[in-house]
Amino acid sequence: MILSTLSLIIVLSGCSNSAVTQNSTGFWDHYIVWSFIRAIQFLSIHGNYGWGIIFFTIAVRAILLPLFFYQTKSMRKTMDIQPQLKALQQKYSAKDLETQNKLREEQQKLYAEAGVNPVAGCLPLIVQMPILYALYQAIFRSPVLKTGSFLWMQLGDKDPYFILPIIAAIFTYATSKLSMMSQPEQNGMSTAMTLGMPVMILIMAINFPAALSLYWVITNAFSVLQTLMFNNPFKINRERQEKQQLAKKKQRTLAKAKRRALKSKKK
Repeated sequence: MILSTLSLIIVLSGCSNSAVTQNSTGFWDHYIVWSFIRAIQFLSIHGNYGWGIIFFTIAVRAILLPLFFYQTKSMRKTMDIQPQLKALQQKYSAKDLETQNKLREEQQKLYAEAGVNPVAGCLPLIVQMPILYALYQAIFRSPVLKTGSFLWMQLGDKDPYFILPIIAAIFTYATSKLSMMSQPEQNGMSTAMTLGMPVMILIMAINFPAALSLYWVITNAFSVLQTLMFNNPFKINRERQEKQQLAKKKQRTLAKAKRRALKSKKK
């Protein structure tokens, strides 16, 4: 998935940097970038393209909501089968090719039985990458949008005070943290991602046009609300604790029943 994303970025980066207008030709320029420019202009309030980007971002996230909902459901199912996955990894811990092939077969079988798609978590990222690049092109290659202003900044220039990059990084961290909180077990990689993603967003937002920083702020704020709605870690952890308490109660009840049965046999 990562290689596919990088390949897509490389292909798109080879597109022309000339101005995009209604007379532009080519599928990417005419049908994608020019459509983005027209959509932002249409959604702008009194010609303020910052508001156009905000409403455009919200519209994009609303359209992608079913995909994110599917991702959330798949992630929940993946978390539920973590104990079985660990058991398989311990059972087939040998590093020889035959054992590793058997492990992959058993994992795929477990995924199929649980209705889990292992790559579902990457789908929103794959879909968002061309959208992000098209938005960059729409701002950078539109003479009108490039010179637009919003609050204290020019949309085609970097945020001079780094306010939007910092806010974007904060919302990115909040989204990652909330997602990690719902995991039954946390590892070093998830912790590194929780800390690394905000840093990466911060660095990119500082160096990219303010329009992209504005996009990241809105989309990550949307992600925080979406996580609280569909993958609320506080609700998930509470339900998980209730299940654990119920399981312990059943075990205690079963143990008491066994002890009573033994006492009855002795009498």
